[in-house]
Amino acid sequence: MADLKPLASISKPLIVRVAVLSPLRRSFDYLLPDELAKSPPQPGCRVSVPFGRRTVIGLVIELAESSDFDLDKLKPVDAIVDADPLLPKSLFKLFNWAANYYHHPIGDALFTALPVLLRTGRPLPEPRLTRLWQATKTGIENGHELLRGAKQRALLDELAADPLRIENDLLKRYSRATLNSLLEKQVAEIVFIGPQEIDVENLLRQPPLTLNPSQQQAMDTIDCHGFNSWLLDGVTGSGKTEIYLQCIEKIIRYGRQALVLIPEISLTPQTEKRFRDRFNAPLVMLHSGLTDQERLESWAQAARGEAAIVLGTRSAVFTPLKRPGIIILDEEHDQSYKQQDGFRYSARDLAVIRAKQETIPIILGSATPSLESLNNCATGRYRHLLLRARAGEAVQPHWRMVDLRAEQVECGIATSTLSAIREAVAQNQQVLVFLNRRGFAPAMLCHDCGFAVDCPNCDTRLTVHRRHQRLLCHHCNYSRRLPQCCPNCQSQRMVAAGDGTERSEGFLQSRFPDTPVLRIDRDTTRKKNAMQEMFDAVDSGEPCVLIGTQMLAKGHHFANISLVAVLDADSGLFSADFRAHERLGQLLVQVAGRSGRGKIAGSVILQTHQPDHPLLDVLIKQGYSHFANLLSEQRQLLQLPPFSQLTLIRADADRPDSAEAFLQQARQIAESIISPSPSLSYLGPLPALMERRNSRYRYLLQISGERRSDLNYLLSHLVLQLEKLPAARQVRWGIDVDPQEL
Repeated sequence: MADLKPLASISKPLIVRVAVLSPLRRSFDYLLPDELAKSPPQPGCRVSVPFGRRTVIGLVIELAESSDFDLDKLKPVDAIVDADPLLPKSLFKLFNWAANYYHHPIGDALFTALPVLLRTGRPLPEPRLTRLWQATKTGIENGHELLRGAKQRALLDELAADPLRIENDLLKRYSRATLNSLLEKQVAEIVFIGPQEIDVENLLRQPPLTLNPSQQQAMDTIDCHGFNSWLLDGVTGSGKTEIYLQCIEKIIRYGRQALVLIPEISLTPQTEKRFRDRFNAPLVMLHSGLTDQERLESWAQAARGEAAIVLGTRSAVFTPLKRPGIIILDEEHDQSYKQQDGFRYSARDLAVIRAKQETIPIILGSATPSLESLNNCATGRYRHLLLRARAGEAVQPHWRMVDLRAEQVECGIATSTLSAIREAVAQNQQVLVFLNRRGFAPAMLCHDCGFAVDCPNCDTRLTVHRRHQRLLCHHCNYSRRLPQCCPNCQSQRMVAAGDGTERSEGFLQSRFPDTPVLRIDRDTTRKKNAMQEMFDAVDSGEPCVLIGTQMLAKGHHFANISLVAVLDADSGLFSADFRAHERLGQLLVQVAGRSGRGKIAGSVILQTHQPDHPLLDVLIKQGYSHFANLLSEQRQLLQLPPFSQLTLIRADADRPDSAEAFLQQARQIAESIISPSPSLSYLGPLPALMERRNSRYRYLLQISGERRSDLNYLLSHLVLQLEKLPAARQVRWGIDVDPQEL
């Protein structure tokens, strides 16, 4: 009779729980073959697994010894991609928390935040040697005699003054031919170095600025050890960035890393320059303007701890850090921090959760804090730091209303506004003209019958772009040539109605032919380095007129602008979105804050048809703080966020009845889980504010509740039932927790 092995020695099959890029809100179990079980993958490692008829890359969630499914039905793991986890435990925990909070499939959440090349199974890159340039002995002693061009000599002077410059940094200002000419004449040379320890003795390229009393008080209050959420609430130009820089200096000297988030890619060049000018430490960037390879390299350098500073936009909140030390989130009020499709997370809120999980401080900075953050200060979740004065000699700008009802207006610019611009230009000053509508005109109309040219795919008018002789939809990118006659009555009197930045640019250029007029919007900044070139022109200090959209309103420091003219201050006064007034106030204060940041006193002109509107009156006469308090009182009376919890279930389909019917079923199921009551209510299904977009009809079901726990319970049960509905296959649907737009 054969010897029987004791039960304890019989090895159980090892089961790997894997998340894959899938719309299903669950993970998938696989068996680990014996040949792979000797070195099993850890949570956070990638594996290659069969999924349906495909082989896909998945991320290991956990290892288990049992499964809810029969073992003989489980497929084996094909291969282990990573020997070590891509994600540290703290970040893996954040992903799981986010997927549960936002009720989004864990696989989609995980893979959305990974660099594209890692999703395809590309190995994590090894540390790369950095190409650095330095002047040779010959270059330092006789370089100018060997060089002819001014650019060549300027480059040599830069290398002689500051050796070991990174090649990619030099290529932003000098051509490859200029660099090669110095090599050929042996006045410069290339050296290669691997990742270096940061020299804390020579950490600063520039000394810190002297803080004013309110800045110093904020700096003394911020504790860079342990978790705390600080709301740095400072007026525009109050020196918030200097506080960021001095906090980062402390963190780097502690041997840790700083993660800095900014709302949009347009802020990257100026922010990067300030950081590089201050610190002699490795900095990497993460934003959508990078190539896939560049993004992977930056991500890897942050994960390995080589980058002391990580600067990025929304998705950078998921970047792994080997030694996390602080998170700084600038312009915390900006809605760009909320992902508006797919995995609808808020980078601001996740940054706070991440800081708490990693026991590090977080600073949320803004001149116009969101009502949510102000409420968190009132309830003790955040610490409130106030900066009420501008740094240095700068003072707050003076505001002036222009009543459009009593003025002659041409191309959106009132006569008195034009006179103020002319006066500033005559004094060799710079002017910013703000109009949040790009294109030549927002609509094309028939002068005879009133017909307006609409987008065939969206519930909106086509925008006139005169320079390209096109009509363009700013929502789906539909484009067509300008019509020669009216499609409705065949009249040839088609007119461009309304004003956009392109039309106002042409008007201003005709009035100021000897002054550069620079238009900054999405149309003029598509080319690489186009925005930086315009900013360089502004920073030169020469008189100019800037005209642009909200791209100009966020965080830019223009020291020589003395006048800001807002051409349409009424745009958000009558919106159906309950956040519209808050956003309007933030936008007006932010764009006004671009003036008077230097030695010249600033002024702001608001053109409006509503000069007596109470909200504008409070904003201008009492400031943003009183404005925000007034809005908070209104929200509390109406039980709107942040005084209630709000979730939307969104659905879109080729036919409106399909989306509406799906959400009607969703409401019935939701009401069977938790019945409507004063503490939890349902509204809808309702069409979105723009019902048809890109040929799809969009509807939403709104769920409001007093307690977050009730909504979480409801949604966790609801989504599992919605996935099983036959109607779910006919629509695209998703959950939007804490929505920022309707």
